[in-house]
Amino acid sequence: MVLDKHGYDELVMYLTQNLALFEKPGEIIPSAPTVMELIEDVIAENVIRICEQHTELTTEQRSLIVREVDGIVYDLQEVLSSVTDQRVTQEQNAFIEEFAGLVKNLFDSAV
Repeated sequence: MVLDKHGYDELVMYLTQNLALFEKPGEIIPSAPTVMELIEDVIAENVIRICEQHTELTTEQRSLIVREVDGIVYDLQEVLSSVTDQRVTQEQNAFIEEFAGLVKNLFDSAV
């Protein structure tokens, strides 16, 4: 659906261009989740939004979206493996929120 599309390649490139956000210290948000917890939560929220906004999706299409999102989260986990257990900084939080929104846009466009 989206993993084999040019838009996903651009999204991965965007992630690699912003890896410095995860390599430098920053201001940690009070009671911040870990990087991986935030990724999982924000991506899950966006998957729910996709399914709510596109009520015409079949069960098979929803399952495909979930499988592909799992692949995206796995890719993020691989790329960010050295920092996934660290508490998220404000800059990282903003990037993860934006990245998740871009993932949602990819799926919205594919649907």
